[in-house]
Amino acid sequence: MRIYTRTGDTGETGLLGGIRVPKDHVRVTAYGEIDDLNAHVGSLRVAIEDPGVRATLEEIQNLLLEAGTEMATPPASRFHTNGLNEKDVKDIEDAIDRIDSTLSPLTHFILPGGSEAACRAHLARCACRSAERAVVHLLRVEPGETAVLRYLNRLSDYLFVVARWANRVAGAPDLVWHSRGLPGPSTPPPAGTADPPDSR
Repeated sequence: MRIYTRTGDTGETGLLGGIRVPKDHVRVTAYGEIDDLNAHVGSLRVAIEDPGVRATLEEIQNLLLEAGTEMATPPASRFHTNGLNEKDVKDIEDAIDRIDSTLSPLTHFILPGGSEAACRAHLARCACRSAERAVVHLLRVEPGETAVLRYLNRLSDYLFVVARWANRVAGAPDLVWHSRGLPGPSTPPPAGTADPPDSR
């Protein structure tokens, strides 16, 4: 079996169920962004030595493939997908809590950087926000209920705490953001704020 099919040479691709759509269709963009995120998570996983965190990241990759499959399945398709569920959302929340409990309180906005693993985690976090925005756009065009959106929102927070954790393990301090227009770094960010202020 050849890896190339030539069926996409005209700029169209097939969704699950056989429906053909342009490659810039909102549904294709959604699962494409999730695929991009999955690659970033894989890049992060190979930079992590802790077996527990590595196992969690591998599970995340499997779930992202499930999420992408769900996004690739239009409502009219007879193809069945399991998709994500609220247990998956709860599991990623528990993973956030486990790692966050090992970190010092967050008292300021921080810059992406530090160790290689932390940098990869921040890149994955940004890819996660891109995937989330693509799913929001899809659900605005084709309304529906999905746990994928909630999962991606939690996953970006997980990747943020993994970045901080990776720097702690590497002995690299958080890089403090010194704003020229906002209060200094000693002022705590709004409650629950992990990402930069314009990306939540």
